Amino acid sequence: MNKNIKLAVAGAVLSLSAISANAGIIIPAGDWTLDIGGNVNTFATWTKQSGDYGNAPLGLGNEGGNKTVQNMTTGLLPNYLSVSGSTRQNDLDVAFTISINPGSSTTAPGRQSPQQENRQAFLTFGDKSWGSIKLGKDLGIFASDAILNDMTLLGVGSGAGALAGNTTTLGHIGTGYIYADWKAQVAYTTPNFNGLQATVGMTQAWNASNGSAYGASSSGQRGGASPAFEGKASYSFAANDVTGKVWVSGISQKLKGDTNNSSFDTVMGSVTAYAADIGANVNFAGFGLTGYYYAGEGIGQTFQFRDGISDANGQKRDSDGGYIQATYVLPTKTKVGLSYGVSNLDGVNDEYFRQLTDTSWTMGAYHPLTKHLNLVAEYNESKHKLENVYYSYEGKARTASFGAILFF
Repeated sequence: MNKNIKLAVAGAVLSLSAISANAGIIIPAGDWTLDIGGNVNTFATWTKQSGDYGNAPLGLGNEGGNKTVQNMTTGLLPNYLSVSGSTRQNDLDVAFTISINPGSSTTAPGRQSPQQENRQAFLTFGDKSWGSIKLGKDLGIFASDAILNDMTLLGVGSGAGALAGNTTTLGHIGTGYIYADWKAQVAYTTPNFNGLQATVGMTQAWNASNGSAYGASSSGQRGGASPAFEGKASYSFAANDVTGKVWVSGISQKLKGDTNNSSFDTVMGSVTAYAADIGANVNFAGFGLTGYYYAGEGIGQTFQFRDGISDANGQKRDSDGGYIQATYVLPTKTKVGLSYGVSNLDGVNDEYFRQLTDTSWTMGAYHPLTKHLNLVAEYNESKHKLENVYYSYEGKARTASFGAILFF
């Protein structure tokens, strides 16, 4: 099983070692060793939306509307089929990973092809004495540990009502952290110095753009005059029966407006958006506790650079948020957990938009039925509150879900 799937499983399971240490299907092939792995998951969800619609483009799954939505969907962790290969040549460890990610649901009667993504296609080379270099498409660097430590990675979290037919739900994306996303990148990772490790890299630049109501800019297309610069550092520790990890990460990118909208490009000009975060988790005697916080300017909310710049005057909006999470593994090996997250986006002077606040809390139970198969049940309640100069909108979404996730 490739590195990012292992990290995702380890972070989400939080001490359920029966799954987290598993490799995939190992196949010797001449000079290479192939590793075929991944997961399949599906959940039945029931979402009760209530309250105001407000400005739906700013919130995903929390917009209200007083209706009930039932879906059969993939959870926060998409289905994966991943093929990795590794070899040792000329004193270098050389490896590659390619993955496909089909969704579990269909979009309409008679259309049996779900959405599909290709999230990974990268190569690495290096040596344990000096580190490794990655080139290609993989999980972004900034905020990656936030999603890898989210307990709902094994389940659904928020977004089940609004994202029917997609390959993934939201977990605490947009209600606790900004999505790390899957990006083309060139990155360097240091050796592991007794638990201390760092990664720095350049990732694909994205433009900011406008397009949604109330003076909020939506996420833009690829582009920009310079790449994004990202980095993170972490320290993992183990002392007696206590294990844990502390991490920080950051991102900075010079933004420009959407080239398809010359008026917005003129208003915005050129600005540099940035964000930083800090997080930690600790595990002891079956208990797990995770805390996370981020803040930035121009970074937006939910997705990177979405809604981060004012259409009215091109100024950067402030944003911050975080989540807390507590879990406990019962004698039956069932992990139960409770998490709460919030994301805030503030307006700037001379614009109609004033503030957006999205919150979400989840309680869940995750039971390892076999070495590779988990049964999952969750309840999530999300709230979306939008304020402008004259009005305030508030919507809620309550979701119950159950299903299973299988790793191989």
